[in-house]
Amino acid sequence: MDETTEHFHSHVEEILDALGKEADREALVYGERRVSAGELRGLVYGMARALRSQGVGRGQTVTLLAGNLPETIAARYAAGLLGCAVNHLYAGLSADVHADILRDVETRALIVDPAHRERAADLARRVPLERVLVLGEGGAGPGPDLVRLAAEESAEVLPGSARPQDICTIRHTGGTTGHPKAICTSFEQWASLGSGRPEEDRVRALVCTTLAHAAGFMADATLRHGGTVVLLDGFEAGAVLAAVERERITHMFLLPPLLYQLMDHPEIDRTDTSSLRVLTYGGCASSPTRLAAAVRRFGPVLNQFYGQNEAGGISVLPPEDHDPRRPELLRTAGKIMEGVEVVVRDAEGRSLPAGERGEICVRSPQVMKGYWKQPELTAEVLRDGWLHTGDIGFIDAQGYLTIVDRLKDMIVVVGGHVYTTELEDVLNSHPQVLQSAVFGVLDANRTERVHAVVVRAPGGVVGEEELRAVVRERKGAMYEPAGITFTDALPLTDAGKPDKKLLRRRALDRSGA
Repeated sequence: MDETTEHFHSHVEEILDALGKEADREALVYGERRVSAGELRGLVYGMARALRSQGVGRGQTVTLLAGNLPETIAARYAAGLLGCAVNHLYAGLSADVHADILRDVETRALIVDPAHRERAADLARRVPLERVLVLGEGGAGPGPDLVRLAAEESAEVLPGSARPQDICTIRHTGGTTGHPKAICTSFEQWASLGSGRPEEDRVRALVCTTLAHAAGFMADATLRHGGTVVLLDGFEAGAVLAAVERERITHMFLLPPLLYQLMDHPEIDRTDTSSLRVLTYGGCASSPTRLAAAVRRFGPVLNQFYGQNEAGGISVLPPEDHDPRRPELLRTAGKIMEGVEVVVRDAEGRSLPAGERGEICVRSPQVMKGYWKQPELTAEVLRDGWLHTGDIGFIDAQGYLTIVDRLKDMIVVVGGHVYTTELEDVLNSHPQVLQSAVFGVLDANRTERVHAVVVRAPGGVVGEEELRAVVRERKGAMYEPAGITFTDALPLTDAGKPDKKLLRRRALDRSGA
């Protein structure tokens, strides 16, 4: 064991150290609950010991199916302290998809909150799980109560077991067909995230989207620097506005569609949002018109973040560049982040000059280690030391990056990602469906919606609602199309592929967007 490995201090230990410096300060707020830094720290150490007593240890995978609870954060840290890879499931996926993921990542322990105990019991019947643990309810669920087990353990400091190159997170970018597309990052990479200088004033961050996504990173960074995290179960515009005013929220993250819902809520002009210092948004395309309106309402606090699970952060459009008088900047994804290299390449791999469109390729310390158990796909995406993002864009003469399209056939929706080929497979499996094409359509607010065009089999009478029900059952609500239309035949390109660009234009024409 070398000197560096022996003294490695993970991001979890950094957070626990910060919690220990001011044990009485407010760390987490959830409803009427106020959890101090000392209480959270003790719960993490107790949970880590309880997990260890259940046979969980370094190098194993712990999967979470849990909402935005204080115990969810504690369980994430406890697993990380032991050197486990944490895989946090999106709740909106179907039981079949959850089961596929659990099998694929070789889950040692499934940790669920009480709201998901029925799904956990179902999954335990489908997948040979060694451990199912519940975050509360005294063990009334499909396994022991991890919170109660933790209370029986010591809350004293427990040294971390993680090593720099151990897998820290396994993040899935969508549902599965066969092997899931799962992104692996190491503890060494996470140790450098959020390690910048803390803000002088205390951060009070609002988590109103799933901890399994960007909100989890925001929570980690906040606790690492001595701030407070306010947890909501999910996004509801009225509840978010009330929390911002009541808790004097300074930071939060939203996908653009949720930002629009916030602005459109009838209470927006009667809510005091003056405490907001940074409102970060990202994850899908945004409307410059709506962004300009948001700046006028909230002030100079908007901060756009462009990144990928595979690449980490790529670029940022900071508050000072959110100028309603310069809408051309609001169409960009900002400038490249410090420590990140970006080149734009053509189909032959040649670097392109400023202003020319091509595939965005990224090189940085945060680029993933690879896809879980998919070496061929990893080699396809990671070539010559560069991550090929699958996004099409250009960098202008001033250094601003603009995203114009996607090479990847993926639709970004609230709560996750929809892969069109997977949804087409589900639709095509119906005996009365001959063929289908799935694509994303931007509505008037530039929110991406899932649409499908279906060709019925001869004599078929299947309708939209029946197909939606099939999708919900097989893939979960996240995959359910916003609209399904029927046609006699799909238009084809010269290469013989369904012409999705034409189908997308037709859908836009029908919607009047």
